[in-house]
Amino acid sequence: MEHSFHLDNLAYGEQSSQQVLGACPHDCPDTCSIITTVNNGLAVKVQGNPHHPNTHGVLCNKVSKYTERTYHKDRILTPLKRVGAKGEGLFEPVSWEEALKDVANRLNALVATNPLAILPYSYGGTLGAVQGDSISERIFNYLGTSDLDRTICASAGAEGMTYTLGAKLGTKVEQFANSDLIIIWGSNSITSNLHFWRYAQEAKRKGAKLICIDPRKTETADKCHQHIAILPGTDAALALSIMHQLICNNDLDHDYIQNYTLGFEMLRQEAMAWSPEKAAVVCGITAQEIIALAQEYGTCFRNNKAAAIRLNYGMQRTKGGGNAVRAVLSLPALIGAWRHAAGGALLSSSSANVARSAALQRPDLAKVRRRVINMTTIGDDLLKESSEQWGPAIEAMIIFNSNPAAIAPESGKVVQGLARENLFTVVLEHFLTDTTDYADYVFPATTQLEHWDIHKAYGHTDVLLNKPAIAPLGQAKSNTEFFRLLAREMGLCQGALTEVFTESDESLCKTAFDGLIDWQVINTQGFVHSSLSDAPFAKGQFPTPSGKCEFYSERLAKQGISAIPSYIANYELPGSDHRYPLAMISPPARNFLNTTFVNVESLLAIEGEPYVEINQLDADKRGITQGDAVRLFNDRGSYICRAHLNHRARAGVVNALGIWWRKISLAGTNVNELTSQKLTDMGRAPVFYDCLVEIEKLTDAQFEALGQ
Repeated sequence: MEHSFHLDNLAYGEQSSQQVLGACPHDCPDTCSIITTVNNGLAVKVQGNPHHPNTHGVLCNKVSKYTERTYHKDRILTPLKRVGAKGEGLFEPVSWEEALKDVANRLNALVATNPLAILPYSYGGTLGAVQGDSISERIFNYLGTSDLDRTICASAGAEGMTYTLGAKLGTKVEQFANSDLIIIWGSNSITSNLHFWRYAQEAKRKGAKLICIDPRKTETADKCHQHIAILPGTDAALALSIMHQLICNNDLDHDYIQNYTLGFEMLRQEAMAWSPEKAAVVCGITAQEIIALAQEYGTCFRNNKAAAIRLNYGMQRTKGGGNAVRAVLSLPALIGAWRHAAGGALLSSSSANVARSAALQRPDLAKVRRRVINMTTIGDDLLKESSEQWGPAIEAMIIFNSNPAAIAPESGKVVQGLARENLFTVVLEHFLTDTTDYADYVFPATTQLEHWDIHKAYGHTDVLLNKPAIAPLGQAKSNTEFFRLLAREMGLCQGALTEVFTESDESLCKTAFDGLIDWQVINTQGFVHSSLSDAPFAKGQFPTPSGKCEFYSERLAKQGISAIPSYIANYELPGSDHRYPLAMISPPARNFLNTTFVNVESLLAIEGEPYVEINQLDADKRGITQGDAVRLFNDRGSYICRAHLNHRARAGVVNALGIWWRKISLAGTNVNELTSQKLTDMGRAPVFYDCLVEIEKLTDAQFEALGQ
């Protein structure tokens, strides 16, 4: 279905050229400050704010195309009501009044019987504190619906970090420009952390050595001095073996260990079991690579140099992901790297600015304890029937800021659940995605250029304000406005609750950081800096229960989880199943961000078709050549794409880049047809990179039979 809009309906503010300060809303560490140029109510250019130090006037290729996405010909501009079967994606326009009345009646009927049958499902379509979860959570808390455990991206690493360091804090990103050694571990920074890469390049020009650890030879690895291609899920083994070498060579800051860490002797015992030779077999690399890496790291201690590690979320997406993060984050304390402002490690900085989430979401409104449903296991959970242990079956979903049909693991089960005729589904969206195809109602949502929001970052330590640059297109409304209208229609706006459910977006922005930031400053310049010191752990002061870097975690011990970082093998260990001999990882395509930009024509043209990177050796064994149509498969399903034979895939591992919408892939599925709903060791997170597959070449006849 195509929609159109007319420029004469876009007037907003004064009919002249102006520049409006905003913030990138997407799930990326950089959280850029942006400037939108508006001519006569029309956004004509989106650019990076040159006055924001971390943005430095530069945007990624994706967000620089934001006007193309905002004014896309397929933008949903009116509420839609399903007229076909679920999955067909057939709708007719409907008025806001009619749609809201029906939605409110359906939800009120469930509230009257069992509100736990209602499940809100949202995630990182916007990371804004206001358009993410504010008015919506107030409503769901008050009604007592089921709650969503938002685990799909980072919860394993977040828990691993918190148990070790006490909070999501670390080296300030701008300090990497002064590092002498930078280890980029599980991150394709050029693709997913562009502004960190600017600092890394600055350090490189000053003489720093850059080492990339990643199963895939990424674009970032191409630009580093060294690439170490470990097998997926073996990061903890490598970190423990580095510790082994540091201990054997006495490359240890004994003073820092004694004063600012807890549990070194137990960690020492664990590490000494991991000789380079043993770890090399597990990691699929050479013992010499491990020895040399440990020497590089230890030399920084001996020569009083700053060694810094930039972790990202790739390493946590396996069974032992939380322990892997704990092991890597233990390394800086062993050599006292935290003493240097440009040393230490960074996974997330989101604890630097803590929003007043309770004031935004009002958990105090809840009268009963809400059932928690993990968004990672939504495929199984949508297919569960009512039971005494589980509670009521899910009978209604309100989906916003997410596309679960495409992003959730084992997506065959997800779409099977969404296709249930007895599931009432409401989706707030910009486009007709894989998920909207199963909706009963689709409501047109505003983009970042059309609403207020406020953002904290997880890759730097600033708070940013987003102001609306243009009027909402067509009948689009912000997430918050949808929920304000829904609250009124459901009869919730009575007495003192009226103000709770009708607070304006600008007021919510102030509520989010009330008393924590200077509103006048952020309103004027679009951002404010945090007061985090340049070397937060130079003298310990870790926000853990002990006040130290906890190699040993009593909190984990009480949960029956290994109190010391340890290596936990993958669920689907390479070599464990002869039917599926290849490990598969599914990192993001360079020009996509999850599923957000997949339908932007200029970016889609760059990516071309869905493809899998395969090593020449693995391809030769299967008679696969460049550009062949291939089928990746395992017990969970299959995925059709093109074969790219290149240097980026190591032997035994294939890289299926994502995340493509199912409906614009080659055969109606995407890579998450193959991934499992199993969970990580901590954080209840998905194991996207813990996945075994086989690949076979498709003949022309087989490919044509798929309807291509």
